[in-house]
Amino acid sequence: MVGYPRRDEVWLTALDPSKGSEIKKTRPCLVVSPDEVNESLRTVLVAPMTTTVRSYPTRIHLSFKSKTGQVALDQLRAVDRQRLITRLGVVSPKASREVSAALVEMFVR
Repeated sequence: MVGYPRRDEVWLTALDPSKGSEIKKTRPCLVVSPDEVNESLRTVLVAPMTTTVRSYPTRIHLSFKSKTGQVALDQLRAVDRQRLITRLGVVSPKASREVSAALVEMFVR
């Protein structure tokens, strides 16, 4: 991997093995950790993306690469960079703002 993963990038990520109710399999994940952290550490905070829509306040609707779905902020995970397989792109500025606002709401309240 050249450089480091950046916030708002979507990476195909190997999430298995998983336990219990954790999101499983290899799927797109949104990098939510700040670039300063991503540059320094071998782990990255990611939020899995899913096409299964749930009406949870921690799920953010978005479109990415002609698919609609959600970012599952209730399934945040720290993953080693080795789990990141392929960079798929970057989410829209609107999606980025919505994810950031939801994270602030989750952790600052």
